[in-house]
Amino acid sequence: MLTYTNRLPRLTLPEYGRNIQKMIDHCLTIEDRNERTLCANTIIGAMSTLFPAQGEDREEHRRKLWDHLFIMSGFKLDVDVPFNHVQSDVFAEGPDHIEAAKPGYMPMRRYGATIVRMIDVASGMEPGEARDELVFMIADHMKKIVVAFCREGVDDQRVFDDLRMLSHGAINMRPEQMRLHEFRALPAPSKKKKKK
Repeated sequence: MLTYTNRLPRLTLPEYGRNIQKMIDHCLTIEDRNERTLCANTIIGAMSTLFPAQGEDREEHRRKLWDHLFIMSGFKLDVDVPFNHVQSDVFAEGPDHIEAAKPGYMPMRRYGATIVRMIDVASGMEPGEARDELVFMIADHMKKIVVAFCREGVDDQRVFDDLRMLSHGAINMRPEQMRLHEFRALPAPSKKKKKK
């Protein structure tokens, strides 16, 4: 009879799959410490075959695999480890609380809250080269957003007007002072099937 995966115990790290979890569960049942250590090293070899080190330090990659092995064993595995492995008390506390953005009135919602915050930062900066570069990047990104909404094209003056309004007049640019990049909206993909 088939056993459905939704009837099986939940995997701690599902990216390694159920077979690796079964190997770890078997390793926990081995009584001899030397044999258990040999089994754990074999499991690490299988895990590194699934996820080889790519562009990172090999020692750091092996340390990460050992940490994952201990996490998947529920920190019950008692073997000789070449590294100081992660301890269960690391996971005792939850992550720090992040305040959600306060809902409220937001003009020109298409730009999003991040652009508005960036404009506030740029408004508070001292005039100079750093502020001008930030204002250019913000305006350029705003133009990209407007082009996505308005496919017929956007002139720089419209973006500068929106920038002035969102900064409450603190940033006042004109097309003669700054020229933004030209963006075009990509055509919508056709729904027709290609002929062979």
